[in-house]
Amino acid sequence: METLSRRALNRATLERQLLLRRAKMSAYDAVEHLAGLQAQAPFPPYFALWSRLEGFRPGELAELLESRRVVRIALMRGTVHLVTAADALAWRPVVQPLYDRDLKQNAQHAREIAGLDHDEVAEAARKLLLRGPMPGTALGAELAQRWPDVPKASLTHLARARLPLVQTPPRAIWGKAGQTTYACLDEWVGAPLSPPSPSELIARYLRAFGPATVADVQTWAGITRLGEVAAGMDLRRYRDEDGRELLDLPELTLPGADVPAPPRLLGPFDQMILSYADRTRVISDAYRKRVISPNGLAKGALLVDGQVRGVWDVKASRKAAVIELSPFEKLPKRDLATLESSAGRLVQWAEAAAETHEVRVRPPE
Repeated sequence: METLSRRALNRATLERQLLLRRAKMSAYDAVEHLAGLQAQAPFPPYFALWSRLEGFRPGELAELLESRRVVRIALMRGTVHLVTAADALAWRPVVQPLYDRDLKQNAQHAREIAGLDHDEVAEAARKLLLRGPMPGTALGAELAQRWPDVPKASLTHLARARLPLVQTPPRAIWGKAGQTTYACLDEWVGAPLSPPSPSELIARYLRAFGPATVADVQTWAGITRLGEVAAGMDLRRYRDEDGRELLDLPELTLPGADVPAPPRLLGPFDQMILSYADRTRVISDAYRKRVISPNGLAKGALLVDGQVRGVWDVKASRKAAVIELSPFEKLPKRDLATLESSAGRLVQWAEAAAETHEVRVRPPE
């Protein structure tokens, strides 16, 4: 069995994630290829595509949301992702065990809803949502008229767990603000959910993130027992430097370990640093603690030679927009110059209405 060095694994990851070179593909094709985009906050998907695609325009992704070809929905790990409608219909049933488990274990809500018929509450919520998208607070208030002894927030939590609820526009439309409103996925896109296929979910993960261990897949998906599924699949197998088995699709090839990796600015919550059990293929454990906060907030990151080497942040007002680069270590002058140039383009793209744009670089701490 072939052993892949950490550098070879890094380059494979960058290629799958469209970060070795900017891709010439549509926003829709990129969302599909990348197995969705992290979307805990409204706008990280736009930054993710800016980092990966040639000439990406925010309006292209906004139009996909408004036309319902892509949706925002809680999926893998219980976090909100932006995925194609087809993938949402296919994947939401696969990760349902995650939500069922949460209903029994959630520290805030499990006790409050323990005595309820969960299917009955879900059906009541679905009927309410047939009237049109509703904010979570309004949905909870309506359900509380029937179950007055249960906290409204707990009823909403139950509905979100038992139903495939999408977050509807104008939420996450570039340049707009909007509260979170919900609709049932199948009603929203006009198609039924698919029978669960864990093997297809594994294959899509490997196409976007592989080669990877079973633990990596389970970390991304938030569900367990995928090793049993993978054992029955036709997969190529490697070893990493620590002797762990890596899985991959047999038809996919790997770039060489010596392929150059250009500096990149990764957006906040970028999936490349959140989707593995062992993230050292792209970020050291020490730096990970500086990029990802204890409560799961992930900053925009500086990628140099395929590894995270710092963070960036934008501060903007109507008059001025400043992007600040904060390397964790001294970077080669050529790489830092490339990052500064890229940051200048990013801040003008992200804050087009500002009168002035500036790039600042903080010295390493």
